[in-house]
Amino acid sequence: MDNLIICERCGSDACYVTEVNETIKNYFCYGCGFQTSTIMTVNSEFLKEQMETLPNIYKELMGEDESGKVWMPTTINVPSQGMVFANGSNSINWKWAAVKAVPVKEEEKTKYPNPHKKGEYYKWRMDMNTLKEFEEKDFIEALECIGVFNSNLDS
Repeated sequence: MDNLIICERCGSDACYVTEVNETIKNYFCYGCGFQTSTIMTVNSEFLKEQMETLPNIYKELMGEDESGKVWMPTTINVPSQGMVFANGSNSINWKWAAVKAVPVKEEEKTKYPNPHKKGEYYKWRMDMNTLKEFEEKDFIEALECIGVFNSNLDS
């Protein structure tokens, strides 16, 4: 079961809920750009695992809602379109960043090996020269910047 609800973090009416199974639900808010899950709670094993790999800015931006779920910023990566992520020096000085994907040139492909497929290379790379920043409440505009809502996405 999937549906839209009011976000417990920001109050937006664009929070998408996906029921994984009888006990796990994932929440992704297009209003604020944050995500959580019923298994992402304070002191949960899942949250501890996330804390080991997340960048500091994501850790600083995390917050608990009234029902005990911990929300963190989302990273969207559409290989042929671009990427949206939280970017900044701390939880006070941050914005959403959008960067566009560009094709990897044939002469550059050895710089972009696919670590999961020996002998293969990525076809797209994120061009940090295209970085555009968006305010905290403009997550959806950052997604639009990289073409997430275009109907002809090639991943």
